[in-house]
Amino acid sequence: MAKKAQSTLINMLVSLTVIAVVAAAALALVNNVTKEPIEIAKQAKTNAAIKAVLPDFDKLEDLTVDGNLCHVGYDADGNFVGAAVEAGSDAGFGGHLQLMVGFDKDGNVFGYQILETHETPGLGAKADLWFQKGSKGDIIGRTPTAENPLVVKKDGGDIDAISGSTITSRAFLGTVNTAAEVFAKMNI
Repeated sequence: MAKKAQSTLINMLVSLTVIAVVAAAALALVNNVTKEPIEIAKQAKTNAAIKAVLPDFDKLEDLTVDGNLCHVGYDADGNFVGAAVEAGSDAGFGGHLQLMVGFDKDGNVFGYQILETHETPGLGAKADLWFQKGSKGDIIGRTPTAENPLVVKKDGGDIDAISGSTITSRAFLGTVNTAAEVFAKMNI
């Protein structure tokens, strides 16, 4: 019969160290294997969002304004057609909200896509459709400015908030307003 190892402080430390090293190596391996596919999926989601929120474009140029990534679209003749601005807010009910907001050449909201959200399913998560063309909170075609931002009715504005999700609606519209401010600073 095998002799049982004595339970000493040194034996316990060695055992825990071996377990920690093996676990760290396993996590590093998994991270290394999944890093590239995750990055590819993230880039594909961003590219799809750009196409969804901008008028038709032939050429795209990226630039950063006030820490926000902007994707500027041009037609085949080099004429500016619009820009997609990535903006975020930590003021959502569930935390961070990241949007891609597209503007036409005149600064009107052309479309939007939610890139990241942690809002409550069935309530705040409705923002993906609530503010789209023809919906109750329709913001498409609106031109938010610093003097005339998009604001929910509860706060004196004219946009219907998502029922039961006023905090999410405020964060969403605040993020669109931020994107509009960034768009205005592009001076294109």
